Amino acid sequence: MIKAMLSVRLDEETEGQLADILAHEQTDKSELIRRLIAERWLTLQAGKTLVERRGGHPKHLLQDAPTDLSERSNRKKAIAEYLKARQP
Repeated sequence: MIKAMLSVRLDEETEGQLADILAHEQTDKSELIRRLIAERWLTLQAGKTLVERRGGHPKHLLQDAPTDLSERSNRKKAIAEYLKARQP
C-alpha cells in the first residue's frame, strides 16, 4: 500500500463545514477523507454492470466449450470440470 501526503487548500466556509463534519462524525480528517473517497468510488461503480465491476468476462474459461452451455446444469458441470483440471 502506498501512502501519499495530501495537501488541500480550503476557503474559510469549507474549513468550517469540515470542522462541523469532523465534530459530528467524531473522526479525524484522514478517516473522513478515506470514507468520502470510498463512498464516491462506489457511486461511480454503481453505473457499471456486475460483470464490469468484477473485471469483465473470464477469458478462456469456456473457450472451446460445447454449444449446450445455455442450460445451467451443463454450465455447472463444465465449470466444475475446468476447475478440477486446474487444481489437481
